[in-house]
Amino acid sequence: MSSALAHTKTKSQNQILLGFGLMLGMVLLVSLSMGAYRIPLPQVLAILSDQVGMHVGAFEVQQANVLLQIRMPRVLMGVLVGGGLGIAGAALQGMFRNPLVEPGLIGVSSGSALFAVIFMVFVPISPILAWVRPIGLPIFAFAGGLIAVLAVYRLSKSQGKTDAATLILAGVAINALAGALIGLVLFFADDSALRSFTFWSLGDLAGATWTKIPVSLILITFPSLMLLFSYRNLNALALGEQEAFHMGVNVQRVKLQFLIFSALIVGAGVSMVGMIGFVGLVVPHLIRILFGADHRLVLPGSFLLGALLLNFADLIARVIVIPTEMPIGVITALIGAPFFIWLIFNLNKPKN
Repeated sequence: MSSALAHTKTKSQNQILLGFGLMLGMVLLVSLSMGAYRIPLPQVLAILSDQVGMHVGAFEVQQANVLLQIRMPRVLMGVLVGGGLGIAGAALQGMFRNPLVEPGLIGVSSGSALFAVIFMVFVPISPILAWVRPIGLPIFAFAGGLIAVLAVYRLSKSQGKTDAATLILAGVAINALAGALIGLVLFFADDSALRSFTFWSLGDLAGATWTKIPVSLILITFPSLMLLFSYRNLNALALGEQEAFHMGVNVQRVKLQFLIFSALIVGAGVSMVGMIGFVGLVVPHLIRILFGADHRLVLPGSFLLGALLLNFADLIARVIVIPTEMPIGVITALIGAPFFIWLIFNLNKPKN
Protein backbone atom coordinates (compact mmCIF):
# COMPACT_ATOMS: atom_id res chain seq x y z
CA MET A 1 0.00 0.00 0.00
CA SER A 2 2.77 2.45 0.97
CA SER A 3 4.67 1.54 -2.22
CA ALA A 4 1.60 2.36 -4.32
CA LEU A 5 1.15 5.69 -2.53
CA ALA A 6 4.83 6.55 -3.04
CA HIS A 7 4.55 5.67 -6.74
CA THR A 8 1.44 7.85 -7.10
CA LYS A 9 3.16 10.74 -5.31
CA THR A 10 6.26 10.46 -7.49
CA LYS A 11 4.12 10.38 -10.63
CA SER A 12 2.21 13.47 -9.49
CA GLN A 13 5.46 15.33 -8.76
CA ASN A 14 6.86 14.41 -12.17
CA GLN A 15 3.72 15.75 -13.82
CA ILE A 16 4.03 19.03 -11.93
CA LEU A 17 7.69 19.40 -12.96
CA LEU A 18 6.78 18.56 -16.56
CA GLY A 19 4.13 21.29 -16.46
CA PHE A 20 6.69 23.82 -15.21
CA GLY A 21 9.10 22.70 -17.92
CA LEU A 22 6.50 23.19 -20.65
CA MET A 23 5.57 26.65 -19.32
CA LEU A 24 9.26 27.59 -19.21
CA GLY A 25 9.70 26.41 -22.80
CA MET A 26 6.79 28.58 -23.95
CA VAL A 27 8.11 31.64 -22.12
CA LEU A 28 11.56 31.10 -23.67
CA LEU A 29 10.11 30.90 -27.18
CA VAL A 30 8.12 34.10 -26.68
CA SER A 31 11.18 35.78 -25.15
CA LEU A 32 13.27 34.83 -28.19
CA SER A 33 10.61 36.33 -30.44
CA MET A 34 9.71 39.59 -28.68
CA GLY A 35 11.74 42.74 -28.22
CA ALA A 36 12.72 45.98 -29.96
CA TYR A 37 13.49 43.84 -33.02
CA ARG A 38 10.63 41.38 -33.36
CA ILE A 39 11.24 37.94 -34.86
CA PRO A 40 8.03 36.08 -35.82
CA LEU A 41 7.63 32.75 -34.05
CA PRO A 42 7.83 30.66 -37.28
CA GLN A 43 11.22 32.24 -38.01
CA VAL A 44 12.36 31.54 -34.42
CA LEU A 45 11.51 27.86 -34.88
CA ALA A 46 13.16 27.83 -38.31
CA ILE A 47 16.41 29.32 -36.93
CA LEU A 48 16.50 26.89 -34.00
CA SER A 49 15.80 23.87 -36.19
CA ASP A 50 18.48 24.98 -38.65
CA GLN A 51 21.04 24.74 -35.82
CA VAL A 52 20.37 21.01 -35.50
CA GLY A 53 20.46 20.29 -39.22
CA MET A 54 16.74 20.54 -39.92
CA HIS A 55 15.34 23.05 -42.42
CA VAL A 56 11.69 23.78 -41.72
CA GLY A 57 11.38 27.33 -43.00
CA ALA A 58 13.06 30.45 -44.33
CA PHE A 59 14.56 33.26 -42.24
CA GLU A 60 16.73 36.32 -42.70
CA VAL A 61 20.40 36.48 -41.73
CA GLN A 62 19.74 39.47 -39.46
CA GLN A 63 17.02 37.53 -37.64
CA ALA A 64 19.41 34.64 -37.05
CA ASN A 65 22.17 36.96 -35.79
CA VAL A 66 19.87 38.72 -33.32
CA LEU A 67 18.41 35.47 -32.02
CA LEU A 68 21.62 33.45 -31.76
CA GLN A 69 24.09 36.14 -30.67
CA ILE A 70 21.92 38.39 -28.47
CA ARG A 71 18.73 36.71 -27.29
CA MET A 72 19.83 33.10 -26.94
CA PRO A 73 22.64 33.78 -24.43
CA ARG A 74 20.29 36.18 -22.66
CA VAL A 75 17.52 33.64 -22.10
CA LEU A 76 20.03 30.92 -21.16
CA MET A 77 21.57 33.26 -18.59
CA GLY A 78 18.06 33.95 -17.31
CA VAL A 79 17.46 30.21 -16.90
CA LEU A 80 20.73 29.70 -15.02
CA VAL A 81 20.49 32.73 -12.75
CA GLY A 82 16.73 32.57 -12.11
CA GLY A 83 16.83 28.83 -11.52
CA GLY A 84 19.89 29.16 -9.30
CA LEU A 85 18.31 31.87 -7.17
CA GLY A 86 15.16 29.79 -6.83
CA ILE A 87 16.89 26.60 -5.70
CA ALA A 88 19.28 28.49 -3.39
CA GLY A 89 16.32 30.20 -1.75
CA ALA A 90 14.53 26.86 -1.36
CA ALA A 91 17.58 25.28 0.28
CA LEU A 92 18.10 28.17 2.71
CA GLN A 93 14.42 28.35 3.65
CA GLY A 94 14.44 24.62 4.27
CA MET A 95 17.63 24.78 6.31
CA PHE A 96 16.37 27.64 8.51
CA ARG A 97 12.75 26.37 8.48
CA ASN A 98 11.69 29.95 7.78
CA PRO A 99 9.79 31.10 4.63
CA LEU A 100 11.10 34.67 5.04
CA VAL A 101 14.74 33.67 4.46
CA GLU A 102 16.29 34.50 1.09
CA PRO A 103 19.85 34.31 -0.33
CA GLY A 104 20.62 37.97 0.29
CA LEU A 105 20.18 37.40 4.02
CA ILE A 106 23.50 35.54 4.33
CA GLY A 107 25.43 38.47 2.87
CA VAL A 108 26.18 37.14 -0.62
CA SER A 109 24.45 39.91 -2.56
CA SER A 110 25.81 42.77 -0.43
CA GLY A 111 29.34 41.30 -0.50
CA SER A 112 29.16 41.02 -4.27
CA ALA A 113 27.86 44.58 -4.53
CA LEU A 114 30.69 45.91 -2.35
CA PHE A 115 33.43 44.32 -4.44
CA ALA A 116 31.64 45.31 -7.65
CA VAL A 117 31.59 48.99 -6.68
CA ILE A 118 35.25 48.77 -5.63
CA PHE A 119 36.03 47.47 -9.13
CA MET A 120 33.95 50.15 -10.87
CA VAL A 121 35.42 53.03 -8.88
CA PHE A 122 39.09 52.16 -8.46
CA VAL A 123 40.11 49.74 -11.22
CA PRO A 124 39.47 52.09 -14.19
CA ILE A 125 41.83 54.71 -12.71
CA SER A 126 44.58 52.22 -11.81
CA PRO A 127 47.12 51.50 -14.57
CA ILE A 128 48.45 48.54 -12.59
CA LEU A 129 45.06 46.76 -12.83
CA ALA A 130 44.42 47.56 -16.50
CA TRP A 131 44.79 43.88 -17.44
CA VAL A 132 41.85 42.83 -15.28
CA ARG A 133 39.31 45.33 -16.66
CA PRO A 134 37.73 43.11 -19.37
CA ILE A 135 36.91 40.24 -16.98
CA GLY A 136 37.30 41.83 -13.58
CA LEU A 137 33.70 42.68 -12.62
CA PRO A 138 32.39 39.08 -12.45
CA ILE A 139 35.54 37.95 -10.63
CA PHE A 140 35.38 40.77 -8.08
CA ALA A 141 31.64 40.32 -7.47
CA PHE A 142 31.92 36.57 -7.08
CA ALA A 143 34.87 36.88 -4.70
CA GLY A 144 33.01 39.47 -2.61
CA GLY A 145 29.96 37.23 -2.23
CA LEU A 146 32.08 34.25 -1.20
CA ILE A 147 34.08 36.28 1.34
CA ALA A 148 30.88 37.70 2.85
CA VAL A 149 29.22 34.33 3.35
CA LEU A 150 32.39 32.84 4.85
CA ALA A 151 32.52 35.78 7.27
CA VAL A 152 28.88 35.19 8.21
CA TYR A 153 29.57 31.51 8.80
CA ARG A 154 32.65 32.23 10.91
CA LEU A 155 30.81 34.79 13.05
CA SER A 156 27.93 32.39 13.69
CA LYS A 157 30.12 29.42 14.64
CA SER A 158 30.58 28.75 18.33
CA GLN A 159 32.03 25.63 19.95
CA GLY A 160 32.02 23.82 16.63
CA LYS A 161 28.31 24.46 16.01
CA THR A 162 26.36 26.96 13.94
CA ASP A 163 23.21 28.46 15.44
CA ALA A 164 20.58 29.44 12.84
CA ALA A 165 19.45 32.57 14.71
CA THR A 166 23.05 33.74 15.16
CA LEU A 167 23.70 33.07 11.48
CA ILE A 168 20.82 35.34 10.48
CA LEU A 169 22.00 38.08 12.85
CA ALA A 170 25.54 37.77 11.45
CA GLY A 171 24.11 38.11 7.96
CA VAL A 172 22.26 41.28 8.97
CA ALA A 173 25.48 42.68 10.44
CA ILE A 174 27.55 41.87 7.34
CA ASN A 175 24.85 43.37 5.10
CA ALA A 176 24.89 46.58 7.17
CA LEU A 177 28.69 46.75 7.10
CA ALA A 178 28.79 46.14 3.35
CA GLY A 179 26.16 48.85 2.82
CA ALA A 180 28.21 51.35 4.80
CA LEU A 181 31.39 50.48 2.86
CA ILE A 182 29.52 50.80 -0.44
CA GLY A 183 28.49 54.31 0.58
CA LEU A 184 32.10 55.12 1.49
CA VAL A 185 33.42 53.87 -1.85
CA LEU A 186 30.74 55.78 -3.78
CA PHE A 187 31.90 58.95 -2.02
CA PHE A 188 35.05 58.74 -4.15
CA ALA A 189 33.23 57.77 -7.38
CA ASP A 190 32.85 59.95 -10.45
CA ASP A 191 29.62 60.29 -12.43
CA SER A 192 30.49 57.43 -14.78
CA ALA A 193 31.17 54.99 -11.93
CA LEU A 194 27.99 56.08 -10.14
CA ARG A 195 25.89 55.40 -13.25
CA SER A 196 27.57 52.04 -13.83
CA PHE A 197 26.96 50.89 -10.27
CA THR A 198 23.36 52.15 -10.28
CA PHE A 199 22.47 50.17 -13.41
CA TRP A 200 24.40 47.11 -12.22
CA SER A 201 22.69 47.15 -8.82
CA LEU A 202 19.26 47.10 -10.51
CA GLY A 203 20.07 43.92 -12.43
CA ASP A 204 20.21 43.41 -16.17
CA LEU A 205 20.46 40.41 -18.51
CA ALA A 206 21.50 42.56 -21.48
CA GLY A 207 25.18 41.92 -20.77
CA ALA A 208 24.84 38.15 -21.22
CA THR A 209 27.19 36.78 -23.88
CA TRP A 210 28.29 33.34 -25.01
CA THR A 211 31.65 33.86 -23.30
CA LYS A 212 29.90 34.15 -19.91
CA ILE A 213 27.66 31.10 -20.33
CA PRO A 214 30.30 28.35 -19.70
CA VAL A 215 31.49 29.99 -16.46
CA SER A 216 27.90 30.50 -15.27
CA LEU A 217 27.03 26.94 -16.26
CA ILE A 218 29.79 25.50 -14.10
CA LEU A 219 29.38 27.79 -11.08
CA ILE A 220 25.57 27.48 -10.97
CA THR A 221 24.78 24.01 -12.33
CA PHE A 222 27.20 22.01 -10.14
CA PRO A 223 26.05 23.41 -6.74
CA SER A 224 22.42 23.27 -7.94
CA LEU A 225 22.80 19.55 -8.64
CA MET A 226 24.41 19.07 -5.23
CA LEU A 227 21.38 20.74 -3.62
CA LEU A 228 18.98 18.63 -5.70
CA PHE A 229 20.61 15.44 -4.43
CA SER A 230 20.34 16.70 -0.83
CA TYR A 231 16.55 16.72 -0.65
CA ARG A 232 16.51 13.95 1.97
CA ASN A 233 18.72 16.01 4.30
CA LEU A 234 16.44 19.03 3.88
CA ASN A 235 13.36 16.92 4.59
CA ALA A 236 15.07 15.68 7.75
CA LEU A 237 16.05 19.21 8.84
CA ALA A 238 12.44 20.30 8.37
CA LEU A 239 11.62 18.12 11.39
CA GLY A 240 14.21 19.93 13.53
CA GLU A 241 17.98 19.68 13.99
CA GLN A 242 17.78 17.21 16.87
CA GLU A 243 15.45 14.94 14.92
CA ALA A 244 17.68 15.18 11.84
CA PHE A 245 20.73 14.27 13.96
CA HIS A 246 18.98 11.17 15.29
CA MET A 247 18.09 10.24 11.71
CA GLY A 248 21.81 10.09 10.88
CA VAL A 249 22.27 13.56 9.36
CA ASN A 250 25.54 15.35 10.12
CA VAL A 251 23.75 18.64 10.76
CA GLN A 252 26.77 20.95 10.97
CA ARG A 253 28.39 19.57 7.83
CA VAL A 254 25.12 19.70 5.89
CA LYS A 255 24.48 23.31 6.93
CA LEU A 256 27.98 24.33 5.84
CA GLN A 257 27.47 22.58 2.50
CA PHE A 258 24.15 24.37 1.94
CA LEU A 259 25.75 27.73 2.76
CA ILE A 260 28.68 27.17 0.39
CA PHE A 261 26.53 25.86 -2.46
CA SER A 262 24.06 28.74 -2.05
CA ALA A 263 26.93 31.25 -1.94
CA LEU A 264 28.40 29.82 -5.14
CA ILE A 265 25.06 30.03 -6.94
CA VAL A 266 24.09 33.51 -5.77
CA GLY A 267 27.62 34.92 -6.06
CA ALA A 268 27.93 33.66 -9.62
CA GLY A 269 24.49 34.97 -10.56
CA VAL A 270 25.02 38.41 -9.03
CA SER A 271 28.46 38.67 -10.62
CA MET A 272 26.99 38.03 -14.08
CA VAL A 273 23.75 40.03 -14.10
CA GLY A 274 23.81 42.28 -11.01
CA MET A 275 21.41 42.39 -8.07
CA ILE A 276 18.17 40.45 -8.62
CA GLY A 277 15.83 40.58 -5.66
CA PHE A 278 12.86 38.53 -4.45
CA VAL A 279 13.26 35.52 -6.80
CA GLY A 280 14.90 33.43 -4.08
CA LEU A 281 12.21 34.50 -1.61
CA VAL A 282 9.00 34.29 -3.64
CA VAL A 283 9.58 31.20 -5.76
CA PRO A 284 10.24 28.52 -3.08
CA HIS A 285 7.44 29.73 -0.86
CA LEU A 286 5.02 29.71 -3.80
CA ILE A 287 5.97 26.11 -4.55
CA ARG A 288 5.35 25.13 -0.91
CA ILE A 289 1.96 26.87 -0.83
CA LEU A 290 0.78 25.14 -4.01
CA PHE A 291 2.35 21.68 -3.79
CA GLY A 292 3.57 21.00 -0.24
CA ALA A 293 6.93 20.99 1.51
CA ASP A 294 8.56 17.82 0.13
CA HIS A 295 11.97 19.01 -1.08
CA ARG A 296 12.06 16.30 -3.72
CA LEU A 297 9.58 18.57 -5.52
CA VAL A 298 10.39 21.94 -3.93
CA LEU A 299 14.04 22.02 -5.11
CA PRO A 300 13.59 21.20 -8.83
CA GLY A 301 10.29 23.08 -8.89
CA SER A 302 12.00 26.19 -7.49
CA PHE A 303 14.70 25.95 -10.16
CA LEU A 304 12.17 25.73 -13.00
CA LEU A 305 9.82 28.39 -11.59
CA GLY A 306 12.77 30.70 -10.81
CA ALA A 307 13.99 30.37 -14.40
CA LEU A 308 10.46 31.01 -15.66
CA LEU A 309 9.93 34.05 -13.43
CA LEU A 310 13.24 35.72 -14.32
CA ASN A 311 12.75 35.22 -18.06
CA PHE A 312 9.18 36.48 -17.81
CA ALA A 313 10.41 39.57 -15.91
CA ASP A 314 13.13 40.08 -18.54
CA LEU A 315 10.52 39.84 -21.29
CA ILE A 316 8.42 42.53 -19.61
CA ALA A 317 11.52 44.70 -19.11
CA ARG A 318 12.32 44.49 -22.83
CA VAL A 319 8.85 45.21 -24.22
CA ILE A 320 7.31 47.64 -21.75
CA VAL A 321 9.38 50.69 -22.80
CA ILE A 322 10.50 49.80 -26.35
CA PRO A 323 13.01 50.76 -27.80
CA THR A 324 14.80 51.08 -24.41
CA GLU A 325 14.84 48.52 -21.61
CA MET A 326 13.79 48.73 -17.99
CA PRO A 327 16.15 47.20 -15.37
CA ILE A 328 15.00 43.69 -14.59
CA GLY A 329 15.47 44.23 -10.86
CA VAL A 330 12.66 46.81 -10.97
CA ILE A 331 10.28 44.24 -12.45
CA THR A 332 11.18 41.48 -9.98
CA ALA A 333 10.77 43.94 -7.09
CA LEU A 334 7.35 45.06 -8.37
CA ILE A 335 6.30 41.40 -8.54
CA GLY A 336 8.00 40.23 -5.35
CA ALA A 337 7.39 43.10 -2.92
CA PRO A 338 3.57 42.80 -2.86
CA PHE A 339 3.91 39.03 -2.41
CA PHE A 340 6.37 39.58 0.44
CA ILE A 341 3.96 42.00 2.15
CA TRP A 342 1.12 39.50 1.74
CA LEU A 343 3.36 36.77 3.15
CA ILE A 344 4.17 38.84 6.27
CA PHE A 345 0.51 39.59 6.96
CA ASN A 346 -0.46 35.97 6.28
CA LEU A 347 2.15 34.65 8.73
CA ASN A 348 1.06 37.11 11.42
CA LYS A 349 -2.62 36.35 10.99
CA PRO A 350 -4.02 34.52 14.04
CA LYS A 351 -5.04 30.95 13.35
CA ASN A 352 -8.45 29.66 14.38
